[in-house]
Formats: sequence, C-alpha cells, structure tokens
Amino acid sequence: MAAAGAVIGDNIGFALGRWGGYPILHRYGKYIRFDERRLKIGRYIFQQHGGKVVFIGRFIAVLRTYAAFLAGTNRMSWPRFLVFNTAGGVTWACAVGLAYYYIGSAVKNVRGPLDVVLGAVAVLVVIALLIYLHKAEDRYASLAEQAFPADLDNL
Repeated sequence: MAAAGAVIGDNIGFALGRWGGYPILHRYGKYIRFDERRLKIGRYIFQQHGGKVVFIGRFIAVLRTYAAFLAGTNRMSWPRFLVFNTAGGVTWACAVGLAYYYIGSAVKNVRGPLDVVLGAVAVLVVIALLIYLHKAEDRYASLAEQAFPADLDNL
C-alpha cells in the first residue's frame, strides 16, 4: 500500500507540474530564485538524468516532495517517469518496511543519540550538496544554454 500511495501521489504531482508547473515557475519563480537560467538547467537535467532524479529522489526527503512536480514541469515523458517512479516507489517502500521490521526494535534503544548523529549527518550532506550545486551551476547553465538556445516558452 505504501508503494501504491507513493506512485499514485507522484503521478498527481507529475500531472500538476505538466499542466501548470512551467507557467507558475516562469511567473513566480523569481521570488524563490528560479529565473530563466535555472529553469533551463532544470530542463537540461531532467532531459539528461530525469530517471535517476526520480528514482533517487524517492530516498531524499526534500527531493521526494518536489521530484514528480519538477519532472512534469520539465517535460519528462510520462511513460519514462512512470517506470522510474514505480521502481523507486516499490524499492523505497520495501527498503523502509524491511528496515523497520528488522531493526526497528533495536533502534528505539539508541533513539536519542542516533537522532543527533543522523541530524548532524543530514546537515553536512545538505551543506555539501548546496556547495556542489553552487559550484556546478555555471557548468550546467552553459550546457543547458547549448541544449536550449531559445526561450523555453518556444519549446
């Protein structure tokens, strides 16, 4: 049921992104630092690596929330999205379910210290990812401009 809920929910997010995501981000994206340059980067990344983003995004909390919407916004094909979304949803549900089944009772004994360590690791991973994205943005922007030299409205 968890996998079915994840897949169905992401298909709704994909549809919202497909039918309204680009106009919303194009019009209001400037308020969250989503300008035309970053919209092209997103389109390029989903064109080149969309399947990986959708699959791996299932395991990253913030990306899990937005990956389906962004896949739709960036015109990823729905059949391809469906394959990677289903694979990610089933893998995620099985991994989380089995992890809680087999190690759930052991984790509750170390819950306090484990939460602190996992929180610190998560903060470090997010900081490292933000530094990487900041450094790689110019490179991705030039690749995206080569792939989409015209305005995205015309594509």
